[in-house]
Amino acid sequence: MAEPPRRVLVTGAAGRVGRATLDLLAREGVPASALDLRDPGDLRADRVVTGRADDPEAVREALDGVDAVIHLAAIPAPTLGTPKEVFLGNVGATFVVLEEAGAAGVRRAVVASSFSALGLPWAARPLHPAYVPVDEALPPQVEDPYGLSKQVDETTAAMMARRHGMTVVALRYPLLGGPGDRLDERAAGYAEDPGRGASELWTYLDTRDAARAAWLSLVRPIEGFTVVFVTAPVTLAPQPTEDLLARFHPGVERRAPLPGRTAPVDLTAAETLLGFTADHLYEPVAAEEAS
Repeated sequence: MAEPPRRVLVTGAAGRVGRATLDLLAREGVPASALDLRDPGDLRADRVVTGRADDPEAVREALDGVDAVIHLAAIPAPTLGTPKEVFLGNVGATFVVLEEAGAAGVRRAVVASSFSALGLPWAARPLHPAYVPVDEALPPQVEDPYGLSKQVDETTAAMMARRHGMTVVALRYPLLGGPGDRLDERAAGYAEDPGRGASELWTYLDTRDAARAAWLSLVRPIEGFTVVFVTAPVTLAPQPTEDLLARFHPGVERRAPLPGRTAPVDLTAAETLLGFTADHLYEPVAAEEAS
């Protein structure tokens, strides 16, 4: 492990993963600074700055005393703003946070990318991956402003790693949540109609595991820029993965067997680079129970 950071800035700190990340940092005994559009008053951070992540002045204030950054602030779906707002807001925030962090001497950063960087989840028509299990080398097929913003975020992160000599990890998160959160509703929907999850390959990750992946990205011996898929090793659907793929992604090349509910994602990089495997697995309802 690398030496733990002395203070971590978490952007988007009031969101699902932001709160889970602040909780984890508190357990690790690492002081945290938080940046968000508003201060809800209950964040586990001893410094809270309110402002936009694409505002250099707010970011510089939030970076005071920080030596590592976990950048989570984003508009998380193309439906939550105009195409211009979603794309420019996300890429602007990532550029500003990493540029200001690099200029301030920060040398470790994590950015929240997304499974959507592949282009499948928000496409207006059904798309199919070139092969499964998908991995970090899979060619993207982006047709939406959110997926494009995440693709550009990854390119920006790679540039910033070169520009400032930083280590930057882009984590491709899938659907995030927890029991009692939206995972319950989504799992029930997949049991009733598995086609609802085809564009995301039925993947998910508990927010607590998402936070741990970000922490490991800061402390593992990694250099330069890297992209890593982090998902649960099993799907959120009750049906066997091979059956789901045959039905909703027929003809897609299979590069490895996917027994049971194995997630069709190659998690080698997460395991080898980050030492990460998900701890919190969701047990979906059986298909017959949902009907």
